[in-house]
Amino acid sequence: MNSTSGTVFGQHDQTESPVVKPQVADPELKRPAMYRVVLINDDYTPMEFVVEVLEVFFNMQREQATQVMLAVHTQGKGVCGVYTKDIAETKATQVNQCARDHEHPLMCEVEPLE
Repeated sequence: MNSTSGTVFGQHDQTESPVVKPQVADPELKRPAMYRVVLINDDYTPMEFVVEVLEVFFNMQREQATQVMLAVHTQGKGVCGVYTKDIAETKATQVNQCARDHEHPLMCEVEPLE
């Protein structure tokens, strides 16, 4: 065994100075961009179906769902909720698919929140 090498089985002896790692600043966290899920009015989808969609996909109580449905009906569109992009797109896709499955022309879109 060679005692001058300073290592035994690949380990350094304890007299060597420790390795100092430079401190890295914490990364700056940024909130994700938010998006509105918007229902677009049409002349064919029953109001009750719109209310049910709002209850099922956006967890609204009947009263709130009815208010949003009336906003869609009178103003041409209404906001269902505000979410991160992935969630907003998923909810819009689910609503659009449900409307197609029930043969309604109801459309749901995603808009960036300004």
